[in-house]
Amino acid sequence: MKKIPQSFLIFSLILGLAACAAPSQKRASQQLASAATAESPVVEAPVTSEEPTPEPPSQAPQLDRSSQEKALKTVRILLTDNQTSAEIKHSGRVYIYTQDLSKKYKVSAPGTLAVKAVGNGRVQVGTLRADQPIILEPAKDTLFTWDNNLYAGKIFVTPATHTFFMIEHVDLENYLYGVLPYEMSYSWPLEALKAQAVAARTYTLKTIENVKNKNFDLYSDVRSQMYKGGGKQYDSVKQAVDATKAEVLTYDGQLFYTYYHGNCGGGTDDVRSWNTTASSIKPLSGVSCSTDSHSKSYSWKMNISTAKVMSYAKTVGLKGTLKGVSIARKTSTGRATNLTLRTSSGIKQVSCGKFRLATGIRSCKITKISLHGQTVHFEGKGYGHGVGMCQDGANGMAKKGKNYKQILKHYYPDSKLTELK
Repeated sequence: MKKIPQSFLIFSLILGLAACAAPSQKRASQQLASAATAESPVVEAPVTSEEPTPEPPSQAPQLDRSSQEKALKTVRILLTDNQTSAEIKHSGRVYIYTQDLSKKYKVSAPGTLAVKAVGNGRVQVGTLRADQPIILEPAKDTLFTWDNNLYAGKIFVTPATHTFFMIEHVDLENYLYGVLPYEMSYSWPLEALKAQAVAARTYTLKTIENVKNKNFDLYSDVRSQMYKGGGKQYDSVKQAVDATKAEVLTYDGQLFYTYYHGNCGGGTDDVRSWNTTASSIKPLSGVSCSTDSHSKSYSWKMNISTAKVMSYAKTVGLKGTLKGVSIARKTSTGRATNLTLRTSSGIKQVSCGKFRLATGIRSCKITKISLHGQTVHFEGKGYGHGVGMCQDGANGMAKKGKNYKQILKHYYPDSKLTELK
């Protein structure tokens, strides 16, 4: 093991104050029992990463954020779980240490770190092996590359029984750099990107307020917001995020879920049309939209196989042969809230939102449904759930000279643009 200079030991102690709080005393004592000796990192052959599953393993340690991280508005994003091996490239110096700081070393030159699960709730990074989270902290200007994406934050590699999962801890603004270009085109007008920045920032902080999983705050996919790392920065995105720094939307003095979607097809709807358990508030009550018709998503036609429809029908208790699909209930704007599925075994009314996610139809603003042999033909308008900000509409408004404040005021009526303290 390389001799660690005194300056790095002091640096590590400082890092300990900012790192996530340790697990419970009982769990911590179990984890410390088998912490491995740190050595120089090794590089292994590339491996194929597994696809992430919806939830991290239940036996995973609890990684509560420290009060300092909360104050700095650090966001914790689940990058992957149920992983058995991975390779993380780094462009420069990296400090690598266990969560309790009992083992640590640094890598000065760019390279690749092999990460693997070694069983019995242990994980190995390079040749540092431990039964507790191993933290990879980049020095200034160092970036991590994983799954072809660039990350600028600390990466926590946390062991489960036979796998591990990775969570990035990064500041809020850098997180937004990695959200905007995958939720809205970076080539769109700056005012549209500013509106997206405020909406995404508000949605992030509201989610953190109500986070249910102590291990992380947000997923890196559509279950939260699309995120592919803040290491790759587009000038337009950075300008939009920086220009609106600390700005969020509130209603009655509180953050709210600033939902947004691709195209509303001429008008957004009340949040209850999509989520019946949500509370209806003025900013999410629905508005007309006349600036989204330029988009190819404004109207659509598509065929869904009867097999895919029946696959969903079986999850709600219907069997046999598909006989028909029809709209059972819709909003005043024409967005279906419920569909009726009819098979040879019976009839059932289902949520259009759940049907959309299961089958892949572009929206629930359906204008035509017809059954043709082994396919169901759908026609409709819009793309997404239709609540909150219409992104194509925001683009259209910006092209007409509206600024981001006017865009946000239109799609979230009665909301207030507020600066975080």
